[in-house]
Amino acid sequence: MRWLELKVPPLLQVLLVAGGMWAIAREWPAAAVPDAIRHGLAALLGLAGIACSVAGKIAFGRAGTTVNPLAPERASALVTGGIYRYTRNPMYLGFLLVLLGWAAWLGNPWTLIGPVVFVLYMNRFQIGPEERALAALFGEEYPAYRAAVRRWI
Repeated sequence: MRWLELKVPPLLQVLLVAGGMWAIAREWPAAAVPDAIRHGLAALLGLAGIACSVAGKIAFGRAGTTVNPLAPERASALVTGGIYRYTRNPMYLGFLLVLLGWAAWLGNPWTLIGPVVFVLYMNRFQIGPEERALAALFGEEYPAYRAAVRRWI
């Protein structure tokens, strides 16, 4: 299954998973949760997700390294400051939070399958290959960073 590694852009993965979540929500009844609670939680998670993703992108920009998730071998710097002190993948964490917000908005517990699928896919086909590339590029610096900072949170 290595042919799937680094092939589907993470944003497209988010859109595909979100579409699947929407399809699930249309087929099965929603939970009996007041709209104000669902929408408030959705907004909170969505905004937190956007903030994480933007913070990660800004840190990459400041370091002058590539943001292209399909070409991690082009990284010119190992970014370890800012939000990268807390998570090695803030952009992906942000996408996950947005998907969790979408699940809250949809109000159907079955839609939580989507974020789980997203994490499993990302760990195997995106993050794993990225980590191999970064280890090859940055030698001992990367394993030390990896030992100090969690993959997600």
